Amino acid sequence: MGKKKEKKEINEKVDVEAVEIEDDTWWWLTHKGIGATFLCISVFALLVRVAVSLHPYSGAGSPPKFGDYEAQRHWMEITLNLPVLEWYRNSTGNDLSYWGLDYPPLTAYQSYFHGLFLRFFDPDSVSLFTSRGYETYVGKLLMRWTVLSSDTLIFFPAIFYFAFVYHSSCHSSRKNDCAWHIAMLLLNPCLILIDHGHFQYNCISLGLTVAAIAAILSQRELLASCLFTLALSHKQMSVYYAPAFFSHLLGKCLRRKNPIHGVAKLGLTVLGTFTVVWWPYLHSTDALLGVLSRLAPFERGIYEDYVANFWCTSSVIIKWKRLFSVHSLKFISLTATVLTCLPSMVQQVMAPSSRGFLYGLLNSSFAFYLFSFQVHEKSILLPLLPASLLALEERRPFKWLMFYGLFSMFPLLCRDKLVLPYFALHALFMLLYHAPCGHGGRPRNARPNNTKFDYFDSFKTFMNGFIYLSSFILHIVYLTMHPPEKFPYLFEAIIMLICFYQFALLAFYTNVKQWSLLEHSTTEEEKKLI
Repeated sequence: MGKKKEKKEINEKVDVEAVEIEDDTWWWLTHKGIGATFLCISVFALLVRVAVSLHPYSGAGSPPKFGDYEAQRHWMEITLNLPVLEWYRNSTGNDLSYWGLDYPPLTAYQSYFHGLFLRFFDPDSVSLFTSRGYETYVGKLLMRWTVLSSDTLIFFPAIFYFAFVYHSSCHSSRKNDCAWHIAMLLLNPCLILIDHGHFQYNCISLGLTVAAIAAILSQRELLASCLFTLALSHKQMSVYYAPAFFSHLLGKCLRRKNPIHGVAKLGLTVLGTFTVVWWPYLHSTDALLGVLSRLAPFERGIYEDYVANFWCTSSVIIKWKRLFSVHSLKFISLTATVLTCLPSMVQQVMAPSSRGFLYGLLNSSFAFYLFSFQVHEKSILLPLLPASLLALEERRPFKWLMFYGLFSMFPLLCRDKLVLPYFALHALFMLLYHAPCGHGGRPRNARPNNTKFDYFDSFKTFMNGFIYLSSFILHIVYLTMHPPEKFPYLFEAIIMLICFYQFALLAFYTNVKQWSLLEHSTTEEEKKLI
């Protein structure tokens, strides 16, 4: 007994020393507080974004329609040179078949203000008709700056707001954990590659969503409703998070003395925000329907390319597009999405909590990604956001999702000639993830002295190594070999199948984890009664 006690004391001493070493390692970054920590990481994150922006973008030098870069530039051209009511309408000045605007009005307003910036420095870059395919050095530099400024003005402050609220409420959180968490959020390789490589403005809608989440965590439901409505009015894909927001806020309202009053306040806030943003199109039913029809391009089919969701993966066996009409597929996908969201929503209505809300965001976004109509490879950014917010609590699932999220976008990024930044950011993420402070307050040496755990750790290490090696080989095969002529998209299909399997497993795990919170909350209530 004496030897066991002595051995236990030695292990505890080693664990404490390990924590102290970690604290010393990261003292230079964290000793000044969250503000200084955030500033240091933000500067580095901006430099990484600038480095990625030096590489090619979607559709670079590929006429006649180029790619997403040209789409964003064209929307600036349209919003600057045409009246508001013609932005979504097919006309002689606005050919909707050439990158017609297909995002909500807040994206159009953003395009207008960015267009003003471009016109001030380079008027030719946004001139009507003549600027199509405009790819001068100055034009590209200005376009890249619009994304960087959007990140700096919206996404970065939102992350700071969330980090401040989240780590202030978490009393057990160490400064090292906070620094690591901020790094994971600001240096998300998938978001950087899509926004600053491929070229999009996901940082705006995701930034508004993060700010709304932080407002929920700080008990400011009206502000959260306003911010999330703005996110929905910027990109319709923000609807991936709507079930989580709705169920959590409803669950909280039902626990108040006057639930109808609470629901009414939230409803009026949402309606008021929508009215302000959509005002130019509310005077005419035709104008409003014209905008809404642009936001739901059902004619494109239930999926495009090789996205790792249920419909595309199962189409290897079931030819959905041949067997069912578009109308039937809309109904089937809607039913599947709602049913998949339902367990998560029920849990939050029954027992709303901050942790449950974050899991609900992850589960509802997974449901939409896996089962909704018209999903893109880039849509994996939506489940990745709440996974990043939960990174301290779910470190391994977060790493797993980031790894396969990147892998699922690999064919897209190859087409954009972004292979070098892909591997560089992947390596940077792994280095930061395995930094000493990235262990959720648990030292590397702190594990049970149990042979079973040693065997389990060895097995996990072997499996992780095997999976990483397999994916590395697939990367090499994709880059160096040509698929058989009979199956030209064989490699994309293999990547899709592997990633879908992992996403489905992670979605099942996070749903189970969210429902386990209900048992925990019930136990806590029983203790209070006793």
